[in-house]
Amino acid sequence: MTVRKYDSVTRRTLMAGMAWGTLASMAGPGRVLARTGPGQAIDPAAIKPPIAPRISFPIEQLGRHRDDPYHWMKYIPAQGTRSMDNIPPMLRNHLLAESRYAEEMLHDAREAQAEIYDQIMARLPANQAAPPLQKSGWDYYDYYPEGSAHLVYARRKSGGGAAEILLDEGKRAAGHSYYRTTAQQASPDHRYFAWAEDIKGDDRHRICVHDSATGETRIVVPDDAFGYSAVIFSPSSQWLFWIWRDARNRPTRVYRTALASQKTVLVYEETDPAIFISIGRTAANGYIAISLAGPDTSEVRVVAAADETADPRLIYPRQNGVHYEIEEWGNRLLLLTDADGALDRKLLEISSSNLAIIDTVVAHRAGRQILAIAPFRSTLVRLERANGLHRLVLRQQDGEESTVGFDDPAFTIDIVPHQDYASPVCRIIYQSPKTPQKWIDIDLASGAQTLVAQDSAPGFDPDDYIAERLFAPAPDGELVPITLLSRRDTPRDGSAPLLLYGYGAYGISSEPVFSVPATVLADRGWTYAIAHVRGGSEKGQGWFLDGRKFHKRNSFTDFIACAEDLVRRKITPRGNIVAYGLSAGGLLVGGAMNIDPDMWGGVIAKVPFVDMLNTMSDADHPLVPLFRPDWGDPLSDPKAYDYIASISPYENVHPAAYPPLLCTAGLKDDRVGYWEPAKLVAEVRHQSTSDNPAILLIDAESGHQGSGNRNDEMAEISLFWGFAEQSLATIQKA
Repeated sequence: MTVRKYDSVTRRTLMAGMAWGTLASMAGPGRVLARTGPGQAIDPAAIKPPIAPRISFPIEQLGRHRDDPYHWMKYIPAQGTRSMDNIPPMLRNHLLAESRYAEEMLHDAREAQAEIYDQIMARLPANQAAPPLQKSGWDYYDYYPEGSAHLVYARRKSGGGAAEILLDEGKRAAGHSYYRTTAQQASPDHRYFAWAEDIKGDDRHRICVHDSATGETRIVVPDDAFGYSAVIFSPSSQWLFWIWRDARNRPTRVYRTALASQKTVLVYEETDPAIFISIGRTAANGYIAISLAGPDTSEVRVVAAADETADPRLIYPRQNGVHYEIEEWGNRLLLLTDADGALDRKLLEISSSNLAIIDTVVAHRAGRQILAIAPFRSTLVRLERANGLHRLVLRQQDGEESTVGFDDPAFTIDIVPHQDYASPVCRIIYQSPKTPQKWIDIDLASGAQTLVAQDSAPGFDPDDYIAERLFAPAPDGELVPITLLSRRDTPRDGSAPLLLYGYGAYGISSEPVFSVPATVLADRGWTYAIAHVRGGSEKGQGWFLDGRKFHKRNSFTDFIACAEDLVRRKITPRGNIVAYGLSAGGLLVGGAMNIDPDMWGGVIAKVPFVDMLNTMSDADHPLVPLFRPDWGDPLSDPKAYDYIASISPYENVHPAAYPPLLCTAGLKDDRVGYWEPAKLVAEVRHQSTSDNPAILLIDAESGHQGSGNRNDEMAEISLFWGFAEQSLATIQKA
């Protein structure tokens, strides 16, 4: 169950395609559990899959009865991190057998993978650097050193000067089989640089601080920290605020650590397991904001810069059905909220003294969703989505507004984080499926655009490609957006293969970004498509709600409707479409596979949330209390039980000619347990009337997120494309 947060690594992820968390299937010694020897000729028909024992496990729940024959695959150690050394022998032997089978069955895909990987890496610039971001006389930037798969974060004095290395991920990754960083940031006074790093793959971070005054790098928090939107310097730079994870991996406490003495003090503790904590600093450095949110509620507590050791002050108490967040602009305190039926949000000014509403800054407009606001000293910038596309609005102090838009049929805009509040320009990243990322400075007074830099993609000519936005009619008449990328010379006679990606959960939109792997797939004759199904928010908050909870089946039927529409348009033939989804997107493609197995030439499900009924019935799961409003509570609500039972991919596998299926899993994953894809694979093998393979590829070192190694990310997606090609070459129908 992935919730995606933007951090400074996002642009790398976008260049890599829709790989928000990777399981590095070519990550080096020890990562893959077993592998066949090089050059071995494999006869797929002669390869027999492991047969998982079916051991009856009756479950009585709300007067309902079910039997989970693969319940034995689930293992949670009493303490510590799960590994191949501490799992039960029966399970270990089964996973080893699965891995041997996977490597044998992926023989042809591995051969294609090597070729695709070379094509992707040839199109990625060797050092792939973002332009420096100027802040208070310093230029901050990051880049891939020649020959390295990890980033270096650095700075230099604006106008010239020697580079100062703040964080060299490659050096810190040495000796670790897994390494990923997040929350990279400079302190407001520019003395310190902090980051959170995971060296185990279990999403439990340690927090490091580099002191530019001494040259020393210290581990300020040695373990059990949360990394995502969970580390921030105080406005004075004297304190580091950070979030602690409990034994169930839930972020529950906010601490404050003095950088001079490392004395640590508890600031806030949340006892409701259905509330998620994040922390940040407002744009003008007036407050530390502690945001407490669940799917249907939120509240904010602030610590003022004038008294950083004070107890947090509550803005408004949480109220079911109401979300809000706060910012500051000059002397104004701003409230972005969906209160009073403002589904796509409105922006209010409130009093900083008594919190009374002073004025409506931007009224609610249905269908025009306010995604984010970025205050600068002179201008308030907001990012909106209208008609499914991004646009920027610049609001001056006197209330005058102007709009910055783009003409491409599908594109995305990101506001670069951590910009200088006093800057006269706002830097954005613009990209489209056929346009590599452009860093553009928007003049805050005039709206004029200045191109600062553009990612290169050697061998890529945008004129060779077509990016399109289509709309597919859903069964209930809704029009579902589809983004397509193809080469201009790809035939439109119904013969070309197509890969269809989808996510559709938590209101997270699948943005039409530039993806080097997608362009390489297009070069190999494929069309790459994104189905913007309900459950995301591509058409506003209502689009999310119509694919949530008791409307979740809409996501599945939207995905199938997109496939059917592409067949009708003769972009691809039925049975020549490979479905691809990750995490909650795995639920999407698993559900669509059960409903219409003949539509797909293959299915790729990465760390997929497919054992939905059993997981949502596990009150000890770290995310279940938080996400009950999104999926329902089958422990207390019979209606929710019945609905989840009717759509959960694992429970709804049935006798049919299933297509080739590839599922990945991370052994250390505490969000989507490895047993979810393992059980789905076993059940598909048990029920399928075809001889198409169902494959489980498990990484013993990863959790839900893959390593931050760029080469590993590209290797994994290369394998996915190789599997897609292998599937269409070998698919069998009963």
